[in-house]
Amino acid sequence: MASLQWHVDAGCDECVADEPLDRFQIVEAATLVAETPPQTAPTGAAAAKPAARPDISRGTKTDPAEVDSNVQIKSAMEMAAACETVDDLRGALAAFEGCALKKTATNLVLADGPEDASLMFVGEAPGAEEDRQGLPFVGPSGKLLNAMLQSIGMSRGEVIISNTVFWRPPGNRTPTAQESAVCRPFIERLIEIVSPQVLVCVGAPSAHALLGETQGISRLRGKWFSFQTPRLSHPIDATALFHPAYLLRTPIKKREAWNDIRMISRRLKGAG
Repeated sequence: MASLQWHVDAGCDECVADEPLDRFQIVEAATLVAETPPQTAPTGAAAAKPAARPDISRGTKTDPAEVDSNVQIKSAMEMAAACETVDDLRGALAAFEGCALKKTATNLVLADGPEDASLMFVGEAPGAEEDRQGLPFVGPSGKLLNAMLQSIGMSRGEVIISNTVFWRPPGNRTPTAQESAVCRPFIERLIEIVSPQVLVCVGAPSAHALLGETQGISRLRGKWFSFQTPRLSHPIDATALFHPAYLLRTPIKKREAWNDIRMISRRLKGAG
């Protein structure tokens, strides 16, 4: 029982295969292969015969996985572009089959908040609690974010919150580049639909995905950037914020986060 609880605490709280895998059989099979005697090398004329060279006259073949990824991204772009409301996006994502995370997640986690919000937060990916409830930032991190909003006189009901990936990665692992890329058209379209006054990237992965920055969150926070897509009528003021989960682990950074949330408040009021 203690071993099972250890796995749950580590994030291994679900199975991703339908049948158990007996790894002892795999070891036995590998041993049998290793004990199989090698074939005798050919001699005489057979040995002198050169091996056939691969036919390269038709050019280099494209990796099927890369082709499949490109097809999925193109499909995501087409489906996202056709959406005019948040509900449209929710329906499109429910029908979209181009992200493998959908197969292991419990719920789609798109957004929470009003479609006309002036302030928008975008994190990285749903966690276990978000996956269970189908809402972003509802665990301990969400409670801290709510408290940060209250400190500047705002409530959660006044902002809209989302993520760059809409299904929980197994074990809360970091989303792969392909998973982020295939979800990007949908989060960009969500930002276009909401068109907030201020966009806040919560954590470094979100800032990297949306702002194209490569620096760590400590260097990105406290600064203003510009978010723009071809369908936006004007650039959106954007900044980066320490992730609440990081602040819970590193309380000493709350002072900097407090300065950042006040900076965001001033920008919303047109004073900074």
